[in-house]
Amino acid sequence: MPLSLIPAEFNVQRDADLCIECGVCTRQCAHGCQNIDPEDGSVSSDEKLCVGCQRCVTLCPTGALQVVQRAEQGRYHAVWNTGARRAIARQAESGGMLLTGMGADKPFPLYWDRLFLNASQVTNPSIDPLREPMELRTFLGAKPDKIEFDQQGKPLTKLSPQLELEIPVIFSAMSYGSISLSAAMSLARAAAESGTYFNTGEGGLHRSLAQYGSNAIVQVASGRFGVTPAYLENSAAVEIKIGQGAKPGIGGHLPGEKVSADVSATRMIPQGADAISPAPHHDIYSIEDLKQLIYALKEATGYSKPISVKIAAVHNVVPIASGAVRAGADIVAMDGVRGGSGATPTMIRDNVGIPIELALGAVDAQLRKDGIRHRASLVVAGGFRNSADVMKAIALGADAVYIGTAALIGLGCHMCQKCYTGKCTWGIATQDPYLTKRLNPEIGVRRLKNLLRAWGLEMKEMLGGMGMNSIDSLRGNREMLRGIDMTEQELEILGVLPAGR
Repeated sequence: MPLSLIPAEFNVQRDADLCIECGVCTRQCAHGCQNIDPEDGSVSSDEKLCVGCQRCVTLCPTGALQVVQRAEQGRYHAVWNTGARRAIARQAESGGMLLTGMGADKPFPLYWDRLFLNASQVTNPSIDPLREPMELRTFLGAKPDKIEFDQQGKPLTKLSPQLELEIPVIFSAMSYGSISLSAAMSLARAAAESGTYFNTGEGGLHRSLAQYGSNAIVQVASGRFGVTPAYLENSAAVEIKIGQGAKPGIGGHLPGEKVSADVSATRMIPQGADAISPAPHHDIYSIEDLKQLIYALKEATGYSKPISVKIAAVHNVVPIASGAVRAGADIVAMDGVRGGSGATPTMIRDNVGIPIELALGAVDAQLRKDGIRHRASLVVAGGFRNSADVMKAIALGADAVYIGTAALIGLGCHMCQKCYTGKCTWGIATQDPYLTKRLNPEIGVRRLKNLLRAWGLEMKEMLGGMGMNSIDSLRGNREMLRGIDMTEQELEILGVLPAGR
């Protein structure tokens, strides 16, 4: 085997005075970095195999280990930095595309950090959420132009099916196969017990998760994996996946080594075979084709469930979203350039698409201008890190947000970005039976419920501080936002005034 010219990315530092050579690190490392000598029992590290997952550091009983990312290697160059040189070296050795996991790690502008929420003072006093009721409940789905009542005050207008959320946060699409059953079970149970929803992704619904169908948003993607009449029926909503933020314009790929017997049965594909989703839906080449599929799914589910269309935030996202609404979508989900993924080409993840903040501002404004904003709810995704991000998105016009990476971090993910290898040491992005046991769904459910509860408490505090007692009062209320460190054009797209005005 030729000598690799790629230097190690991490330094594994072992304190010889603290290390008791217990072998915990060797048993916990799924990447072969930590090794124990069978003859003398000494422990050593092969730094070239370290991915920085921090599993060994976290579980070392004596705190003897540190894993630190190496600084710039070699002569500094602003253009030809370490990352660029490493990528070229890897492709020169492999001849293939560079894959990665999670969202883009380029330093894109974080507009959430440049937006500030308002607060009440004297003339509009704040509300104390500890003493006054605060409403976070959200309904997703098409709303009527008007509601008519009979003489007794009972509504005559038939409402479209709605999703009812106790908090405007949904667990994003993560398919069984890309994540373990333990992770999928944690998401499903936490959603059910917190009054929200989880998205199955394009991998079908595992039989053990069928009991949570009333809290499941099931996906119909280009590969149609796991799609059956029973799958559509056992759901709260159906989502047509056109694109996602981490890889707009391309299909999906689940490596064959992650297609276990259970994944095979759920996706209805051969065990061990790569699951490759086509880039386009081969029955959708126009808005008219999309309209046909929307109504086919409505027919198949007896018009009892909202139909969502998920698109990536790209340059022409406004007409795409508008077309989806006019085609009959009850929900339009938009995923921005910071959206995560289990496996995607690095160059596409980091260079294709636009930030969700700009897409949301532009789409909400245009739908309102066209008078069709009420026909569909807007759900946005792509790098939501905390409750403040959620509140700012709702003020920009979102009805709710999807969280994926934040949920995985809540489960224990340490962002090593090697999801595509199937060797997740935290038991999340793997199908290896030895590794999946590391994630206890009971603990996972508790952690995710705690996360949603904490965000909910913070959202109520922020609402009360703005003098509001309902999330509906904030939705699309851009007067509650001010921007800093942005150009006039960016402020115009967001529809937000600069701070101080």
